[in-house]
Amino acid sequence: MPTFLHTADWQMGRAFTRFETEDGAALVEARFEAIETLAQLANEHQCDAVLVAGDVFDAQTVSDRTIRKVFNATKGFAGPWVMLPGNHDAALAESVWTRAQRLGAVPENVHLALQPGVIDLEPQKLSILCAPLTQRNTYGDLTEPFSGYESPEGFPRIGLAHGSVQGLLSEEIDSTNPIVPDRADASRLDYLALGDWHGTKQINDRTWYSGTPEPERFRNNEAGNALIVEVAEPGATPKVTQLPTGRYQWHQWRETLAVQSDLEQLLERLDALPESAVVDLRLEGSVTLAGEETLLKALSVAEAKFRSLRCERSGLQLAPTDEDIAALKADGYVGEVIESLRQRQGQGEDQGQEGAQEDAARDALAILAGLLREREQEASQ
Repeated sequence: MPTFLHTADWQMGRAFTRFETEDGAALVEARFEAIETLAQLANEHQCDAVLVAGDVFDAQTVSDRTIRKVFNATKGFAGPWVMLPGNHDAALAESVWTRAQRLGAVPENVHLALQPGVIDLEPQKLSILCAPLTQRNTYGDLTEPFSGYESPEGFPRIGLAHGSVQGLLSEEIDSTNPIVPDRADASRLDYLALGDWHGTKQINDRTWYSGTPEPERFRNNEAGNALIVEVAEPGATPKVTQLPTGRYQWHQWRETLAVQSDLEQLLERLDALPESAVVDLRLEGSVTLAGEETLLKALSVAEAKFRSLRCERSGLQLAPTDEDIAALKADGYVGEVIESLRQRQGQGEDQGQEGAQEDAARDALAILAGLLREREQEASQ
């Protein structure tokens, strides 16, 4: 029973410049560790081969060091690897692949599918029908020639391609590099291993996107997996098993706070996340001064706990309650200033100042509240 591991969209060499330097470096390193995990899984499940359906590299210009590290990371699995160029690392006349060959970085057990055609893995009794991208974008179905490709009798026919299955993916995905939905049936494929959609997705019984093995963006599309595929015999429906491979979990939350329970529920959800979380949080609505203090403390704890936490709070207004003002002992003129700042928070956008006045009022209110708290603490000592 031939068994292989299907993976794609490694995007090696990708830089995470929007993160702090330490966090970005950790996210980069996790992608190399993901390759090592794939090799380990291939051994554990006694796979005959590992198929990589495109975008091994994020760009043609990745460093020589990155190229060497990628192929070094594959050494944990001694069986054959078949790597297909995708739109990020297309098989141009001069490409990241030709550089890898000149560097002597490609191990003997790694097959580079730089030309359309069939790679027969004879000891494993697998025929890999390959549709590499030889330019970044095409507008014809490169898998169409699969129908004319011959394969040895008794060898399962496995298609390997990188592109967009037409009419079945999110509208956000590019319409370039099209693939017809019934390619597996039309070309007598036992399985079609696809890349380009970064999440795990089943198209039909014989056609799957594996997704990237390590998430790299804030999109809830089942990223961070690999697929183990078993084909009992040519013509049999393959058995596909999804295995988690990702180290970090990416979460993007957009929350509106209105009452105290909203804040409490948010902090409960935040506290429940694992240390491997990468969190992008944007808050809107309003919060009391006491709630703001609670929020800031919780964010400080979370920043130290998670791999990365970024929180945008410019849309969150401070709404001091009578209890807040009483606790600050902000009566008289100071109380009037607090009330004025509270009211001004909602005026910037109405006056066409792009929220500048609103942001300034919010910041001033937060600073004043902080100063008053410090004064109260000093007085109580």
